[in-house]
Amino acid sequence: MDDDLVRAAQEALFCEQVLSKGGETVLRATLRDAPVAAWTHYPANDVFDPVSGGQWYYHCHLPPAEAEHGHFHCFVRPDGKDGPVHHLVAVGVDAHGRLQRLFTVNQWVVGDTWLDAEPSIALLERFDMQMPQPSYLTNRWLTAVVRLYGAEIATLIRQRDVALAAHPTTDGTPAREDRTLEVTSELRVDLMSRVNDLGL
Repeated sequence: MDDDLVRAAQEALFCEQVLSKGGETVLRATLRDAPVAAWTHYPANDVFDPVSGGQWYYHCHLPPAEAEHGHFHCFVRPDGKDGPVHHLVAVGVDAHGRLQRLFTVNQWVVGDTWLDAEPSIALLERFDMQMPQPSYLTNRWLTAVVRLYGAEIATLIRQRDVALAAHPTTDGTPAREDRTLEVTSELRVDLMSRVNDLGL
């Protein structure tokens, strides 16, 4: 059994359990009773860790898509806050903050600086959010999820590039700018099922 996966699963569970003691979830701790508006970044200026270069924001759709309330968009800025930003994965949760899916998006969706799959995958270990705001536990939970599903996220990033390479363009619009293609790969996930698989 992979000790790193066990530690990541334990940390994700620990964060959820501590938040639950106070009647909180990773989602409530992020929104902090702010009025929920579609497409708005929560928190307003994103969360950036100057040591790791990790960055994220939460973003929701109204009405929610199926059971999903919204998602955390996870990035890394390897050269610091003023350097290029690279999107890694989006982490979808329901209205109770429960993990629902992992997915990648086309470049136009987040407007990041493009990196092909392998250099993007190499940045996954850099996503390490150790910041107090808006919630230290939400930051650690999100880091743990990316660690726990690192292999699956790497596969999704590779599938993203395959989908883009295969995407037909009828009017000369580059695939990465084609607004008919938003989600490029996705995987439904369940944290408790993963925990059980690890024997925890």
